[in-house]
Amino acid sequence: MATIALGLTLAAPSSAAVAKEPSIVYLAWLPAQTSVAQLAAAGFSPGLMSAGLGTVPAEQTYLDVGQGNRVFSSLYDTSLPPFGSECANYQEIVERAESAPDEIVPGLLTNALVGGGVAVYARGSSSCAFELAPGGGRGGGPAGRFEIRPLSLASARAIADTLHPNDLVIAVARPTGRDDEPLSIGIAGRGFSGVAAGDLTSDSTRTNGYVLSTDIGPTVLDRFGIEVPSEMSGQQITTEGSVDPAAIVARGERMGVISHRRGPVIGFSLLAWLVILAAAIAITRGAAARSGVRLVVLAVAYLPLLLLAGAALEPAQTAEIVLVALGAPVLAALTLAALRDYRALAVAAAVTVIAYAIDVIAGSPLTSLSLLGPNPGLGVRFYGIGNELEALLAVLVVAGIGAGLAGFAPRAAVRRAAAAFLGLGLLATLVFAAGRFGADVGAAIVFPVGAAVAAVAVAGGRRRAVLLVIAIPFAMLALLALIDLVSGANAHLTRSVLDAGGLHSLGEVAQRRLQLSVRSFGRPVLLVFLPFVAILAALAIWRRDLLAAWLGGRPAMRAGLLGALVATAVGTLANDSGALLLVIGAAYLLAFAAYAWAESQSLPRDPALNFREGERQPSAKSR
Repeated sequence: MATIALGLTLAAPSSAAVAKEPSIVYLAWLPAQTSVAQLAAAGFSPGLMSAGLGTVPAEQTYLDVGQGNRVFSSLYDTSLPPFGSECANYQEIVERAESAPDEIVPGLLTNALVGGGVAVYARGSSSCAFELAPGGGRGGGPAGRFEIRPLSLASARAIADTLHPNDLVIAVARPTGRDDEPLSIGIAGRGFSGVAAGDLTSDSTRTNGYVLSTDIGPTVLDRFGIEVPSEMSGQQITTEGSVDPAAIVARGERMGVISHRRGPVIGFSLLAWLVILAAAIAITRGAAARSGVRLVVLAVAYLPLLLLAGAALEPAQTAEIVLVALGAPVLAALTLAALRDYRALAVAAAVTVIAYAIDVIAGSPLTSLSLLGPNPGLGVRFYGIGNELEALLAVLVVAGIGAGLAGFAPRAAVRRAAAAFLGLGLLATLVFAAGRFGADVGAAIVFPVGAAVAAVAVAGGRRRAVLLVIAIPFAMLALLALIDLVSGANAHLTRSVLDAGGLHSLGEVAQRRLQLSVRSFGRPVLLVFLPFVAILAALAIWRRDLLAAWLGGRPAMRAGLLGALVATAVGTLANDSGALLLVIGAAYLLAFAAYAWAESQSLPRDPALNFREGERQPSAKSR
């Protein structure tokens, strides 16, 4: 298939063209070192563009722009072949795209433009990415022109200075394919420069100054008034606020360190707490075990809260380690000084959950930059919560409700306890799963399942109750879909499920998530922890009578842990990072179980707390 590379000059349109006012859109690939500040100084609305999902070759970035959709490289059957001379390998590229579990159509942007009467001209190393998709025609031209070519920043600025009202220049620093750093991008034209100038953004990221490579296609099509094909997952680029290149760069730098800093900050903190706990137990010959375990568990509950504070402060790595490693135990100690028994655990869980709930309702300005956020640097998600937070919040919400009932309302009637699990669990689902807020489809399944299982466990299993556990997640998904549609949230649920385009596309979504989930169990970091999870699971089954003894007289806490356990198991199966959810969920379940052990070592429990159907057991005196 021949490359679209006609020798069209960049001179101003002729008088006849001006009279017809056809749209002209330029996609200029600038030198790789072009900065956001330079683009802003040249009069462009600036931003950063995610070049791919993780580190991808430059050719993949070009293809993603041209097809308006992208998936992880691991989901293709083969690696990307080089473009070759005159696009010799184009058919291989098309066949590779067909192997992906998604609607990936190389050249889709060109196909849509030509079909809408727009002439397409491409030069340079990216030209193969803008070939016509199989079956596409080559006519068109009266509606305008789309031109792709490498340019210097000075040349792109010169074009921008002579644009007609409906013309556009999209200038992007050339990808190198050597790392996953975002690319500088700037747009000039109506709605972007002049009085309308601001930082770039899109509904894909909902982040000031950040867009995706797949957002370019819908932006180009919108300028020509052409409908965006359903196969494109990107969203139209717009502007927000005023031009602030320094803020864009700072945000990009923070996003860039998230994945690399997680291990040192979180890992060092957890290791330090466990080493100090072990030393204290050894020195005191076990006397400090109970208080030490309670302190460490509360610190683990507060850890995500301190990571949220780190996102607000954006400190250096060493400072963030100190903030988390010292800040969480200090909060834990203050909580234990003010509260006893399960009330302390309930408050720690509630404070952390509420902090994240408030932030995601506000647009997740801090959650997206926290070390347990959705990892925007990888290019996957830029707002709401990610799988890491879903895993730990599921335990903090469901088991935290159980701790609250055990500590603050130990004699609550069964119906009230069940209602608390259902009501608070569904409220958390609305916050963390709705497209306007947390935008996490997995939470729409995991949270209600955990809450329903806990409600059934505390009320006593009945056949109708089991049906409730099955029905509630489907009802919540339907409700959230309705909320997304009515509010125009255009979030992940809407785009990946409701707009999937039929059962076949839904099957591709499910296949893609399943493949990623299976591959997640082969990640080297997680392989270290999975054997420990297996051992803990075996011990829990073997010594379940001991666990029951720890929770004796605390049916709400037992129900909360059971619900959190089921939520973790369902999350492992329902998400595309199954191993990650399993490891994090298991760690928080272990922490709550350790707290139950510590509480079991305190004063003898009141047998009257072993309620059933809302009735207290008679005391020894009354018997």
